[in-house]
Amino acid sequence: MSLSNWLTKPLALFVVLVLIVACSPSENHAGVAADTTMDSLVTAEWLNEHLNDPDLVVLDCSVLVQPAGNGGFDSVSGRPQYDKGHIPTAGFADLKGELSDIESPFGFAVPTPEQFAAAMSALGVGDDSRVVLYDASGSVWAARVWWMLRWIGFDKVALLDGGLAAWTAQGLPLSTEPVSRSVGTLTIALRPELIVGKDEVLAAISDDTVSIIDALPEAQYRGEMSMYARPGHITSATNVPVLSLINETGRYRPAQELEKLFTGDRDSRTITYCGGGIAASANAFVMTRLGYKDVAVYAASLQEWAADESLPMEVAAAPESINK
Repeated sequence: MSLSNWLTKPLALFVVLVLIVACSPSENHAGVAADTTMDSLVTAEWLNEHLNDPDLVVLDCSVLVQPAGNGGFDSVSGRPQYDKGHIPTAGFADLKGELSDIESPFGFAVPTPEQFAAAMSALGVGDDSRVVLYDASGSVWAARVWWMLRWIGFDKVALLDGGLAAWTAQGLPLSTEPVSRSVGTLTIALRPELIVGKDEVLAAISDDTVSIIDALPEAQYRGEMSMYARPGHITSATNVPVLSLINETGRYRPAQELEKLFTGDRDSRTITYCGGGIAASANAFVMTRLGYKDVAVYAASLQEWAADESLPMEVAAAPESINK
């Protein structure tokens, strides 16, 4: 089946599937932090050099998207793939399990801060840790965990640029050894403004001081295809597809290219959304690195919004920028 045909199939979050498929990472654009610090985006080379640092916790956050029997797609835990081979010392952070509210009707629903902190503590994350997150899809799923860690007040966390593919492209080894760490002590200093619900999004539509960004493919934004209950996008939203953040190597584009995608006021509030808050978290990650100071993720995104006929949506061409 061609990629263009796949993209016409309805699946919340399917956009992530096409982010990294057999990419071959090349040069690093993010820059390497000094040995005594850690940038929020690290290379495979950096991670290999620091892999045995006693305070470094590495976590695989993979979720796999696979064809379903009904012609659509399903997202499943990446744990079986992790068991077959992962970056040495990496634990597994399960977005299909303990890192989500599995009782919610929405996929990847945000758990309570206490539940999330407890799950991360069980993986060995503590107040004195540094954390590197990756997945098998260019670290886009990992961006959701990065955002939730910031939500509970933990900032010493980075994504592996290019994800697992960047690691294996360097010829670096994988391990099948199970990883067990001592339970960490993780203090919650909640930033509730980082994750929002539908009421704040609805209010933002008529608020000229707040911008809304859709992270889904342009065809979904325009209403030319429908991955959710209704086609189109949230009224007033502009479109910065998550795929536009990634270059042909599977890594994030250089900052000067990303700055052309996000042209709004860096001091004003911005809300990002997608289907279930995954691609939106990657947009939020990039915006934070670019210096945007007030970014939020609408975690339930279109899986909630499009299903509620009372909430406004549009089918229209994409504006040129996120300026209102």
